[in-house]
Amino acid sequence: MPRYNRHSARKTEIGFVSSKMGDKSVKVTVPYKTPHSLYRKVINRKTILHVHDEKNEADIGDKVEVMEIRPMSRLKRWRIVNVIERATNSSLSISENDVAANTPGKILGEQAVAVTSKG
Repeated sequence: MPRYNRHSARKTEIGFVSSKMGDKSVKVTVPYKTPHSLYRKVINRKTILHVHDEKNEADIGDKVEVMEIRPMSRLKRWRIVNVIERATNSSLSISENDVAANTPGKILGEQAVAVTSKG
């Protein structure tokens, strides 16, 4: 009987970090598409996985690969294998001045941003 590497038999998924729950824990959303049972229209679905992040390396919005493991807690049955792609924009706070600078017609301090009108 041939032996096999037991780690290669584990399931892997690719998803996006949707929440940081605490120390070494994140939630990963795995989107998938499935046809409707009667009408056969493609429906977007998602699965939310509770994932162990040993190095606290994942941030919200990162694309990660996760692997199934033994139960680590009541909900965690997955761990992060690697971060495939980092999120392009981090969760930075946006000030009112930043919004006003990009919105036509808002008054920013002493300056008035010109409103373009058609007519």
